[in-house]
Amino acid sequence: MTFFTTLKMQGLSLYLKIIFMFNVDKIREDFPILKRTVHGKPLVYFDNAATSQTPQIVIDAIVDYYSNYNSNIHRGVHTLSQEATDKYEDARRKIQQHFNAKEAYEIILTSGTTHSINIIAAGFASLIQKDDEVIVSALEHHSNIVPWQMLCEKTGAILKVIPMFENGSLDMETYHTLVNEKTKLVFCNHVSNALGTVNPIEEIIETAHQFNAAVLIDGAQATPHIKPDVQKLNVDFYVASAHKLCGPTGVGLLYGKQEWLEKLPPYQGGGEMINTVSFEKTTYAGLPHKFEAGTPNICGGIAFGTALDYMNTIGFETIAKYEDELLQYGTSELLKIEGLKIYGTTAEKTAVISFNVGGIHPYDIGAILDKLGIAVRTGHHCAQPIMDFYKIPGTIRASFSFYNTKEEIDILIKGVKKAQMMLS
Repeated sequence: MTFFTTLKMQGLSLYLKIIFMFNVDKIREDFPILKRTVHGKPLVYFDNAATSQTPQIVIDAIVDYYSNYNSNIHRGVHTLSQEATDKYEDARRKIQQHFNAKEAYEIILTSGTTHSINIIAAGFASLIQKDDEVIVSALEHHSNIVPWQMLCEKTGAILKVIPMFENGSLDMETYHTLVNEKTKLVFCNHVSNALGTVNPIEEIIETAHQFNAAVLIDGAQATPHIKPDVQKLNVDFYVASAHKLCGPTGVGLLYGKQEWLEKLPPYQGGGEMINTVSFEKTTYAGLPHKFEAGTPNICGGIAFGTALDYMNTIGFETIAKYEDELLQYGTSELLKIEGLKIYGTTAEKTAVISFNVGGIHPYDIGAILDKLGIAVRTGHHCAQPIMDFYKIPGTIRASFSFYNTKEEIDILIKGVKKAQMMLS
C-alpha cells in the first residue's frame, strides 16, 4: 500500500497530523477573516468568547449545501431531499460521537444554547410544583438565569443561588447546604463566559443526583476548549452553540438523557414533531423529532459537523495546551501594566482575561483598541450579577483561540498602554 493510498483511506485528519504538528501560522491560513484590516490595521481578534471565527472548510460546506443539494429534509423522496437528509443526520452522529452521547436521538439540534435552555425550562414547567427548589450559580450568563426566573414565576418554585468568591470560583461548601429533597433542578455553566472560570461540574452533578435532582450544564464557553464526555459526566442535559466552535451562527445542540427527554413535553408544535394529526387529537413523534418542530437550520447543522471535524483534526488536547500558553503569557504581560486588575484568578480557567485599568471605563478603552484593529468585548458580558458582585460597570474581556498568537497579545499590550495614556 502506497503512502498516498493510505492518506486517501484514512482521510484529511491523518494527512494534517503527518504534515505538521500544531503550527499556528498554518492554522491561521485556514481563516480568511484573519487576513483583513480594521481601520487600516491588521485585525487582532480577541472576542472569541462571543463568537469564534470560521475556517474556509466550514465556509465551503455552507456554499456546497446551497450550490448542490439545498432541499428540505426528512420529507421528500427526491434525490436532493435524500442527500440533504443524509448529510444532516450524518452531522447529528458526528455531534453524538464528539460529546459521547449514548444515542444519536439524544442530540436535539436547536438554534443555539439559549434555545436549548429554554426548551428545558419550558418543559420543566409541567414537572415543577409550588415550593420546589431550583439552584443556579452566581456565575451564569443571563440566558441561564432569566428562563429559570420565568419558570419560578410560573410555577411558584424557589430560585436559590450558589455564591461566588472574590477569585471567581463558586462557594461549593454553601452549594452542599443548598441541595436538599426539595431540589428538582440544578443549572450551572461549565465555564464562565465573563471570567473563564472552569466550574467543578462533576461535584455539582454528583451532589445533585444524591437528591434525585436533574442537572443542566451550559457548555457554550467550555466546548471550544474542552471536549466533554456526557456519559462520563453523567449529566442530564448539556447545551452548546456551534458558533463558539468555528461553526455558523443559528445552530446549537441540546443533549438530554433519553429518559428525561421522554418525560418533557414538546417545546413547539408544528411539522416534523408529530406522529399523527387530527382535529380530535395529535400524537407526537419520537426523539429527536419531538423537539425539532419546523424546518431546521439544515445548512447550519451540516456545517456544525464540519466544524467539529476540523477542530478534532487539530485535537482538543493540543488546542487546550496552546491556549493555556496564550493565557499565561497574556496574564503575565497585562499585569505589568500599572493599575490593571484582572477579575477571575482561579487556577482552573480557560483562555479568557477580564480586566480593568484604574478608574477608566472599559468602553473607552475598548473604543480606542478598536481604532487600533483590536477586537475585544467590553461591558457586563451578559453576566450582570458578576459585575454587581465586583461593584464595577463591566470589564474589558480578551478571549483567545487556537489561531491567536503571542505577537497579537503584544499588540494588545501596546494598545492598552496607549489607551491608558490617552485617557488618564
